[in-house]
Amino acid sequence: MSEAVSTPLADSFRRLIAQHGPMPVTRYMGESNARYYTTRDPLGAAGDFTTAPEISQMFGEMAGLWLADIWTRAGRPEDALYVELGPGRGTLAKDALRAMASQGLRPQVHLVEGSEALRVVQGAALAGAQFHDSLDSLPTDRPILLLANEFLDALPVRQLVRTETGWRERMVGIEDGDLAFVSGPSPLDAAVPDAQRSAPVGTVIETSPAAAALVEALARRIDVQGGAALLIDYGHLAPRTGATLQAVRAHEKVDVFAAPGEMDLTAHVDFATLDTIARREGVASSLTTQGAWLTAMGIGLRAQALVAAAPGRAREVQQAHDRLVQEDAMGDLFKCMALSARDWPRGAGFPEGQRMTPPS
Repeated sequence: MSEAVSTPLADSFRRLIAQHGPMPVTRYMGESNARYYTTRDPLGAAGDFTTAPEISQMFGEMAGLWLADIWTRAGRPEDALYVELGPGRGTLAKDALRAMASQGLRPQVHLVEGSEALRVVQGAALAGAQFHDSLDSLPTDRPILLLANEFLDALPVRQLVRTETGWRERMVGIEDGDLAFVSGPSPLDAAVPDAQRSAPVGTVIETSPAAAALVEALARRIDVQGGAALLIDYGHLAPRTGATLQAVRAHEKVDVFAAPGEMDLTAHVDFATLDTIARREGVASSLTTQGAWLTAMGIGLRAQALVAAAPGRAREVQQAHDRLVQEDAMGDLFKCMALSARDWPRGAGFPEGQRMTPPS
């Protein structure tokens, strides 16, 4: 339970719950993030969190070279599109596009972004970029080269909890005037896999229907149009139980009910399930950790080149490299998922035709 807060959205939630009863976690997270992302630039020191592209140009360069390599081995189609989901300030796109250009790839830029505030920032950084509210309005007749970094984690999750009387949907209600987790009234044992139905009381199962639908739609597009996608986020490579919903505000973890609409709500991405969905649609899918992928892509050599060009930045470059690849930093927590059309090459830095399942 959280201390009572007063944000416009928190007050709205209280009224809705008082009138209609508890709401699913999916709705709470979805509406909170919708308000949050459409009203601010959340990135950087003045925001609430920092992403890998903001840590070092090396991250975006590796992503751009990854796409350029696949494009080259696919025959260098001239009409390929660069697509990014949730492009932040445009930093990842700028670095990736610069790396692509070094290999002769200069694609048309399409950004899927719902925040008007961030569209202004992205438009200034990426002249000529075309904006979309979703995948639906992207061109359907050209190959897609897509990046999505820390996009899936912000999509709403659904939670089921094992209670003394069976499985129920985890909801958000009111206890002693505060927003709090409560159990829904309807039995949902049939929605739980047989192997997990007898889990201990208090066990939480988390799924993301929105992430599943997005990967399914993306896989279908890639299968028809050709292309490849690189999805990077924190999450797990093997099925697991437990609630991972968390909130961040001003670079600090806070209670998930602390300030709805004014903090970033995320959850770990279930890459194992997304991998199964993509394969079911017929595209090639591979998983690995961010550290393993960046290392395989040659980030160490790129760091050496940056230091050679600017010796005074040696410590800064090394710290950024270590933060991105070391297991006790982002290297193991963050995972990478590579998708490619069945008649396109596999992406570099991933195991061929198999899943990697290092510790989650």
